Amino acid sequence: MTTLDQKGNNPMLRVLSISDFRLLWAGGSISMLGSQFSLIALPWLVLQLTGDPLALGLVLAIGGIPRAMFMLVGGAISDRFSPRAILLACDWANFGLSGLAAALILSGSMQVWMLYLFALVTGLLAGFVIPAANTIIPLIVPEEDLHAGNSVSGGSGQLASFVGPAVAGIVIGVYAQSAFGIAIAFAIDALSFAISALALGAMRGGRRPQTTAAEVSGTGESIWKSIGGGIRYLVNHDGLRFMFVIMAAANFLFTGPLLVGIPVLADQRLVEGARAFGFLMTAYAGGNFAGLLLAGILPKPNGRTLSTVILGLLAAFGTVLLLMGWITSTWVDFVLLFVLGIGNGYLGIVIFTWIQQRTPKEMLGRVMSMMMLASMGLVPLSQMLAGAISRWNLTLLFASAGGLILLTALWAVLQPALKSLSNEMAASSAD
Repeated sequence: MTTLDQKGNNPMLRVLSISDFRLLWAGGSISMLGSQFSLIALPWLVLQLTGDPLALGLVLAIGGIPRAMFMLVGGAISDRFSPRAILLACDWANFGLSGLAAALILSGSMQVWMLYLFALVTGLLAGFVIPAANTIIPLIVPEEDLHAGNSVSGGSGQLASFVGPAVAGIVIGVYAQSAFGIAIAFAIDALSFAISALALGAMRGGRRPQTTAAEVSGTGESIWKSIGGGIRYLVNHDGLRFMFVIMAAANFLFTGPLLVGIPVLADQRLVEGARAFGFLMTAYAGGNFAGLLLAGILPKPNGRTLSTVILGLLAAFGTVLLLMGWITSTWVDFVLLFVLGIGNGYLGIVIFTWIQQRTPKEMLGRVMSMMMLASMGLVPLSQMLAGAISRWNLTLLFASAGGLILLTALWAVLQPALKSLSNEMAASSAD
């Protein structure tokens, strides 16, 4: 009786009692762990093949362009069809791509142009995966437990992100004189996609309700009109519109320096090399994991508190980037990125849960895809610029990005929409 009572009062235990959620959670966590290996392996492979930060920026950007271009289409499709089926098909496709990459590296046949093609195709698949992954949890978890479901799912993913980069960095570092460690990393990623696909295949939910699917397909509305409807909803919603702009600006200024600047920093300035790269990415992921746990434990903040947290996090991002332009200690950088990750992980869960709860379910895929587009749409340009600037002066990359983020925080303080966002989130907390 005690166990049942505890489960009834604990939202995290309630969501874990749902078999479909457990399968989604387990498969997604394993896939996230595998993806961390390729996250470290791909940049390191590019740098070893070319020695050129600009080439690294181009490879990452080529992956980001189709992801951004197809994300709105992926969101509209997720509103019409089964998110589970979309994720299942993409997992098997990624399994084949990562396995092929591992084989090419082992045989010594991998060339830079192949990496461009690999990034292009995986980026295209991500344009469909990301909206589907952000749409499926509300279909299998009751609304009152959605916050807990997002915390559990996101927390385990960030735990994988915490463990994966460090282990991948060690594996690659052990075989620093050959490409064997990089091939192992891609093979592990391929295996993780297969396990995730098998878990998705065992699920029974994650599909659109039949009535909703019939209604959507029966309207005869084209994909483009459907996307237009989602855009109009966001534009007419003051809080969502403001959040879209802030997320786009912050990710444009931060993601390129993080994904391009950190591996270049490790390669050029940190004595640990690939190990340092893995540890620094682990620090940021570990901070995100801690922030996600806090989001699941602490009460939801009211509107005014959340606005303060958003502005404080922007200022922290800018300050950390400024400092990293001059700090050459792996462990100091580790601490800075860990602390930054805590704020990012906490805020991400609170904001995305609020969006999921305030958005009509028939429009959830499109709205979530637009918010993810804000997070990732300008990232390809950010990565190309980061590659070009770090090729010239790495300190300038971190200093300019950090300064611009601080200016973005100052701009946000002066916007009337910030008050509107606070009021909307306060109303959500009251509900």
